[in-house]
Amino acid sequence: MRSIHLILPLLLACGLAWSQTPAPAPATTAASVPKSARAGVEPRVEHIQVEDSAARIDELRVGGETQAITVQPKSGMPAYQVAPKTGERTWKVLGF
Repeated sequence: MRSIHLILPLLLACGLAWSQTPAPAPATTAASVPKSARAGVEPRVEHIQVEDSAARIDELRVGGETQAITVQPKSGMPAYQVAPKTGERTWKVLGF
């Protein structure tokens, strides 16, 4: 009988906590602002070139996000592109 007196208030407290609704998300986040409102701001474009004894790497970043990576080996091999998100390498076979 005594355990019921202890468990009942705990169950009521848990039930009240579970029945509360979560707080709403803030209305003005960067993702919720339409691109047309941000159209006046140009993203920063960076051309980064890193060179060592084996290769030259050219990277294009727009707004801090990598858009293109090109690697030119110095051993006479053809240049290739690296996909920024997957790391997949691709070569241009028939470049005109």
